[in-house]
Amino acid sequence: MLRRLLIRDFVIVDALELDFPSGFGALTGETGAGKSILVDALALALGDRADAAVVRNGCARAEVAAEFEVGPDSPAARWLAANDLAADGCACLLRRMVEAGGRSRGYINGSPATAAQMRELGELLADIHGQHAHHALLRAETQRALLDAHGGLTDLVREVGQHHRAWRQLADARRGAEHNAAALAREREMLDWQLKELRELGFDPQQWLETNQEHRRLANAALLLEAAAEAVADLEEGEIALTPRLEHAAARLAALSDYDEQLKEAGALLDAARIQMVEAAHLLRRYRERLDIDPQRLAEVESRIQAVHQLARKHRVSPEELPLIRAELERRGDELGSLSDPAALAEQERQAHDAYAQAAARLSEGRAQAAARLSQQVTAAMQELAMNGGQFEAALEPLAEGAGYGMEAVEFRVAANPQQPLRALAKVASGGELSRIGLSIQVITSVGGGTATLIFDEVDVGIGGRVAEIVGHMLKELGAARQVLCVTHLPQVAAQAAWQWSIAKQNVGAEVLCRVAPLDADGRVEEIARMLGGVRVTATTRKHAQEMLSAAASR
Repeated sequence: MLRRLLIRDFVIVDALELDFPSGFGALTGETGAGKSILVDALALALGDRADAAVVRNGCARAEVAAEFEVGPDSPAARWLAANDLAADGCACLLRRMVEAGGRSRGYINGSPATAAQMRELGELLADIHGQHAHHALLRAETQRALLDAHGGLTDLVREVGQHHRAWRQLADARRGAEHNAAALAREREMLDWQLKELRELGFDPQQWLETNQEHRRLANAALLLEAAAEAVADLEEGEIALTPRLEHAAARLAALSDYDEQLKEAGALLDAARIQMVEAAHLLRRYRERLDIDPQRLAEVESRIQAVHQLARKHRVSPEELPLIRAELERRGDELGSLSDPAALAEQERQAHDAYAQAAARLSEGRAQAAARLSQQVTAAMQELAMNGGQFEAALEPLAEGAGYGMEAVEFRVAANPQQPLRALAKVASGGELSRIGLSIQVITSVGGGTATLIFDEVDVGIGGRVAEIVGHMLKELGAARQVLCVTHLPQVAAQAAWQWSIAKQNVGAEVLCRVAPLDADGRVEEIARMLGGVRVTATTRKHAQEMLSAAASR
């Protein structure tokens, strides 16, 4: 559940630190006071799209941090462990920053995280039902997703989609093999010829380095011999060779060191230098003896280098990339081997289709059970929401060929009155009916969800009176097992809450800022009286507000 929310420089919020209780809480205030800003800030922390427009005017960046308490065996805890992002204890901290230039950064338990990661985790921590959720219910994909989530079928839907993609890819490959046999044969012939050249070349990266080193040595053999001979002469064999002169200087200093010991160190250094020169001369003689001018070997090495460069130019790569070209050609060769066999592809296609059909059948069975359950529950809720005799059905329409989401389409159908036939929700529901039906669906599907925190952002628009009171009671019952936050303008809903915050705009200097005030018992009476009476709060509206709160507490 959501424990704490910190917001800085977000829209009209300068700094807020909010500690959230459990149960059902109402966020109330005048229209435009900024109630939905809190929901938007939380949505940002949960991975919603970042926009530079959320940065408060004149500030460098906006920052939101949301702290959740997660159970040790909850889906969120398992996700954190699987992604190496778990923290000690049961806390989970999501932090998001948006700079004025539009760049955003996210963190999960102090570690950098992508927006996709935050969104994936956020779906396990909180479920936000926005102001336009009722209208989203008119879309077929939303209806299907709600039913699948209600039936706990999300993972199975993903599996069906994977099988469907594999099946369609093999079907495309089989058709391609049937229609492009000649082209595939030509490509295979060309590829075999190219691979034959590469295999005959036998290019090896380490051997290529050694070949280039040998070429440099052979190509400059005369120069190397000349330099070695000249160095030996300078060291030992010339008229003014360095080694004898050093030996003479060292011996003279050693003889004179009896008169002054300070000469010993210099003499020792000269003797060491002489020994190194003798060793260098010895190495150079051996090098000169081993190094031969071999025109035939030079020609062989140059021929090898030319062959490598010629093949590299043919493939438009550097010589070092030839092994990658060979690997890619071999991979394509394996691929062409399967593509050139339509019969084998047809068998693979059949197996992939069978796997899809089996997974889709399990999904169809699960959907049928979930649809029956959801239809019964929403129909019952409609009776409570002043739609007596109304009926709801989550209908499943078979698809002849199937699709990535299964073997049936999902359509929500409703009959608002007993005399009406069931028809698509998008065609028959009025605004008020859509609000009531939509809220029923959201509450019912949330009960079976895995998230511990539910946020309803003005989803009660379009209802009032007795229906609003029933909606408030539904949210209260939901809050007995989950944390429920509801942004609302309805006093009947707010009165059912276990706790209530008032949100208002306040002039601070030249700015207008959002302020949040937790309400005690007297504060709740005043706020609900305002919601009942409008501009002028009277003793009568206060009394009515007190009665609503007392009645809600006694239920």
